[in-house]
Amino acid sequence: MIKKINYFLQAILIYLFFLIGRILGIKLSRKIFSFLFSFMGPFFKSKKIVEKNLKIFSQRMPDLEKRKIITNMWKNYGMTFIEYIFLNYYRKNKSHMLIDDKTNLFNLIQKNKPVIFISGHFANFELMSMEITKNNINLATIYRPLNNFFLNPFMEYLRKKYVCKNQIKKGINGVREAIEYIKTNHSIALMIDQRISEGEKINFFNVPAFTTTLPAQLAIKYNLEIIPVFIERMVDDKFKIEFQKEINPKNFNNKRELTQELNTVLEKMIIRNPNQWIWTHNRWK
Repeated sequence: MIKKINYFLQAILIYLFFLIGRILGIKLSRKIFSFLFSFMGPFFKSKKIVEKNLKIFSQRMPDLEKRKIITNMWKNYGMTFIEYIFLNYYRKNKSHMLIDDKTNLFNLIQKNKPVIFISGHFANFELMSMEITKNNINLATIYRPLNNFFLNPFMEYLRKKYVCKNQIKKGINGVREAIEYIKTNHSIALMIDQRISEGEKINFFNVPAFTTTLPAQLAIKYNLEIIPVFIERMVDDKFKIEFQKEINPKNFNNKRELTQELNTVLEKMIIRNPNQWIWTHNRWK
């Protein structure tokens, strides 16, 4: 009962924030919620997780650099949070997004063959699937529903309406759905940076971490190339998205080898911009 009350109060507060955001507009809202999250973030219970994760990332990193990364992470988190209520703006416009080297994306469109897009929670990660669908690529996105059942229906509505209409809940049923989508010439997109209890322990920054093997399993079984996608928030509130070179599953002996390669790709993305990755995930629990 207490949990339901907490979820209800959290949902009311978030809906209130969203309403305030719509009234203030996207530019002012970004500034306000960037500040609020950077101020309040360090008081959240995830503080210890963030510090532990950064220690694994680099034991020799100066404290000043760590504090800078943490502050920038919360700023990005705040902007991403309030941008949910402006997903319609991103859907209708193109000026906010720069595609870095369109060659790989153009090749994908020309092949007209399903692939698996993988990424992590960088910048505004929802824009990855949105950008893929805006380029007329058939797509289904795997996502983890929010625990807050008062808020989750609204978030699902926003994702289906503006990000990608084909949303797959993670889990066994989700795997079956993903397979059905692949059979109807749909690509699959998912984030691979969260801790998955049913995953396998694969090295991530040289420390074993439970990791999803689903991309590797699907790629090997259905002979699908894997396309890593990196998205970055720029200083002018625009974004840069990079569709990286495809990874061929035939070059790996098994799903573990391929999954290790995907973790390595993710590591390189984090190293490129540690300020915009969400360090609150308990990856090494």
